[in-house]
Amino acid sequence: MRAASRFTVRRAKMRSPIALAFQHNAESSMASIGQLMTNRRESSGLTRRACLTAAATLPLSAGMAAQARAGTQAAAQDNAGPAPAALPAREEFGDIAGTYLNSGSVHPVARGARRAVEDYLQSRTMSGEPAGYSIGAKRRSVMEAFARLINAETGELAYIQSTSAGEQMAVRALGIPESGGRIVTDALHFFGSFHLYQELEQAGMEVVIVRPRENRIMMEDLEAAVNADTKLVAISAVSTINGFQHDLKAVADLAHAHGAHVFVDAIHAVGAVPLDVRATGIDFLSTSSYKWLMGDMGLGFMFARADLIPQLQRPRAGYYQIGAFQSHVYPYDEPGERAFEIEARDDAQGLFAMGTYSNTGVAHLDWSLNYIHALGVETIQAYRQPIIEHARRELPRFGLEPMTPEDSTSALISFARRDARSVFAERLEAAGVEVSLWPNRLRVSVSVFNTIEDIDRLVEALA
Repeated sequence: MRAASRFTVRRAKMRSPIALAFQHNAESSMASIGQLMTNRRESSGLTRRACLTAAATLPLSAGMAAQARAGTQAAAQDNAGPAPAALPAREEFGDIAGTYLNSGSVHPVARGARRAVEDYLQSRTMSGEPAGYSIGAKRRSVMEAFARLINAETGELAYIQSTSAGEQMAVRALGIPESGGRIVTDALHFFGSFHLYQELEQAGMEVVIVRPRENRIMMEDLEAAVNADTKLVAISAVSTINGFQHDLKAVADLAHAHGAHVFVDAIHAVGAVPLDVRATGIDFLSTSSYKWLMGDMGLGFMFARADLIPQLQRPRAGYYQIGAFQSHVYPYDEPGERAFEIEARDDAQGLFAMGTYSNTGVAHLDWSLNYIHALGVETIQAYRQPIIEHARRELPRFGLEPMTPEDSTSALISFARRDARSVFAERLEAAGVEVSLWPNRLRVSVSVFNTIEDIDRLVEALA
């Protein structure tokens, strides 16, 4: 008698009751790599730097500039499909108490997003309401909406838990640390990632951390660090420290010229600045949802370039990776030599998806991603830049030294001052103004509901 635990991994039709159950639960399935390659949209040909530069130089209309100064309320958004609204979006984010300049830490929940989550929770009561509600359909629509944000195909994407989870998956998919060699990162990358690279250094990898000069990572310093032994260049598209923006295409070209791959932490980029994975040529990207995607914690996205996927190792095995399943052990199953026949999907989901993930996060993003698309990332970026520049002009009077490069078009602006937290924390709390505050740094982050008056209130609180 064959051992009941035997199985084989190969292509099999999904016919058993278990297979049908899997098929039902896999409503979020994405296109295969074959479909991906045939349906690929043409790249715009614009580099990310060109997009950023163009957005930064777009003149605000007189109406938009007046809105930034006067604080005109945004039109309310319909939960089923938000329409473009005037900025600032005071009505949609009307529940905020005080002055909130900290969306780069956690973005507030919009009223429309809250209604979308409430609809999902109502569906989970099994009441039959809202009629026709399908979380499976929303899983697909959210993935499609995210793909449009970065000019990817859905077959290059998978749902994951967090940005850091994606970074670790990229490392493992490349066979690191078993491969040996060098990893190049920089000191403006997410500080939580340095724990990962310290562990990899202890496992035998050579890790080079490029230090900033003049508040940026110089390309010549990266060029000096990347060599023929380099396996991975890991960077943030927008630095959480000071909003510095890498030229992603230049970094990808450098890495590829030495046979290395590029991972991009995009948590401060997607939804805040234009980002095109096709034009930049990056290999991996991951992001969570709770910052500039206006979602919540616990759900993010992993991107891997389509032509790279067949070369990658599977970091971990998970249920949502399964593309085909056939059992031969349960009642009425077809007989088979093996107990189970399983085949993983041949796309990004087949490499990086794991088990169940947050449906509330999906429902939330189904609203917020549509809202971002309706506004347009370039519009969001152009609206906030005068507010950022107002902070750049006003805050140095309090001994705060700008850390953010003047050509940055990100949603962040950072300042350095010795003992910033001990000097300013009580003043800010008393005034009801929230920013990111570290022992020697202060960071302002601006979103669609902020106005120049918010910076003025920050200035008053610091005085």
